[in-house]
Amino acid sequence: MTEKRTLYILWTNDNIITSEKMVFMYAINAKRYGWWENVTLVVWGATAKLVAENERIQELIAEARENKVYVTACKACSDQLGVSEILQAHDIDVQYLGTFLTNVLKNDEKLITI
Repeated sequence: MTEKRTLYILWTNDNIITSEKMVFMYAINAKRYGWWENVTLVVWGATAKLVAENERIQELIAEARENKVYVTACKACSDQLGVSEILQAHDIDVQYLGTFLTNVLKNDEKLITI
């Protein structure tokens, strides 16, 4: 059996405290300290609006990216919330993610949902 080296974090909770004290704390430290080779943070649903509107969260996105966390966002969600261009301006890869998430699940990858 091969060891899974990628962690996916599906971030749907727009609570700022949860975002700071769990999502970003773990994602950044997981890369910084080598707990995971790859960390992908998936912005989905209400978090797209939070990222677009909250400067502190934008700073944490930048810090995550500086630490080589890959950040992507659900295009369907961000389009519906009218924030796709703002997310892209923060170097977030905005794309349709339904098939992506389905593959993560079907491949029994490591996924945390928040």
